[in-house]
Amino acid sequence: MFQSLTEKLTNAFKKFKNKGKLTEAEIKEGMREIKLALLEADVNFKVVREFIKAVSARAVGAEVLESLLPAQQIVKIVNEELIALMGRENAKLEISSRPPTVIMMTGLQGAGKTTHAGKIANLYKKSGKRPLLVACDIYRPAAIQQLEIIGKQLDIPVFSMPAGTSPVTIAKAAIDHAKKHGHDMVFIDTAGRLHIDEVLMGELSDIKSAVTPTEILLVVDAMTGQDAVNVAKSFNDLLDITGVVLTKMDGDTRGGAALSVRYITGKPIKFIGIGEKLDTIEPFHPERMASRILGMGDILTLIEKAEQSIDEKKAAELERKMREAAFTLEDYLDQLKQLKSMGSLESILSMMPGVKPGALKDAKIDEKLMARTEAIILSMTKREREKPDILNSSRKRRIASGSGTSVEEVNRLIKQFEQMKKMMKQLTAQASGRKMRKMKGLGGFGF
Repeated sequence: MFQSLTEKLTNAFKKFKNKGKLTEAEIKEGMREIKLALLEADVNFKVVREFIKAVSARAVGAEVLESLLPAQQIVKIVNEELIALMGRENAKLEISSRPPTVIMMTGLQGAGKTTHAGKIANLYKKSGKRPLLVACDIYRPAAIQQLEIIGKQLDIPVFSMPAGTSPVTIAKAAIDHAKKHGHDMVFIDTAGRLHIDEVLMGELSDIKSAVTPTEILLVVDAMTGQDAVNVAKSFNDLLDITGVVLTKMDGDTRGGAALSVRYITGKPIKFIGIGEKLDTIEPFHPERMASRILGMGDILTLIEKAEQSIDEKKAAELERKMREAAFTLEDYLDQLKQLKSMGSLESILSMMPGVKPGALKDAKIDEKLMARTEAIILSMTKREREKPDILNSSRKRRIASGSGTSVEEVNRLIKQFEQMKKMMKQLTAQASGRKMRKMKGLGGFGF
């Protein structure tokens, strides 16, 4: 995400480094580099112009010119202006005081409306809501079946009606159905087109008038750059949307849509889609996105992912085992599964502060390695997982054969596991030593 933009902004900031106080001319030259970086990232020209104007006005003030660390001040200003550009705060969905809350999903064909209707519905299901998905796309072949498959995977009911029923009739009937069956959120999956046309907009306007939705979300493909911004403007002009969902943010996107959509439409980005799986969606936080763009990581989102994925009881049990040097290959396998549920290794690393996207460009992160490790451990008996020191040559050959790997890979895993256990023992000993020293310093009472 934003790899190219991050690298170019980093290079622009280098012009300010290793210098004492900056002159207005030096700042102007640096702003030109930042401007080019944004334009190459497909950010709307009007947005770039206003952004550079705002940053420049602050950069030539006393805040920077009289600072002992002007380069850091400029990065701080750029960060704050990026946050302002994208909306300052996370914009949550409005929940109706009189259920059901009706969410109308709109957008062009191929943007991901159907999938993201399911993704957002699932987010709210996890928080205790009872969502209903509504199939109003009666034109695209297999659209209704796609929504039904998504609903089945997420255990969310789908409302549909026989072929030939108009989308307006389906939407109105779905609201009545939701009220009768206790659904407090309704997600209407509307039809898209390959381009904006009067028929599409007329139908969407009719649905809007018929059901008075609480939210009208526009689903936009972030990889289309300037086109995404133009689509957002057209939909907003005709429907007065309440928010945007940017999809395919995990792809080779240059960042233009994320930085332009809110400024052009005045409407907030509420969610971003970051993958094909049904759990790959995040609420949009402008301050976190600015941090990612500037290569500062996104530790808050990483913590949230960990909290969702890591079982607290298992974590406490693991801590005890580490203290007692009783960590087994079974525990190792469990940790791998929890790590996998947080997403790809590359996405996790990209959220770490100090790990810039450019540094990951040539990194060979072998996602299949985790699967092979899992296969090796699952091919062991329970006793072998608990006591890997009993693994002789014949056992290793059996495990390699059962897991579709080689004896060398089995040996490598055992060696890595033993090294990790050794490191855990040392860290635990160091932590205990610090605790004992602290207790002695406090008279040995542990207060």
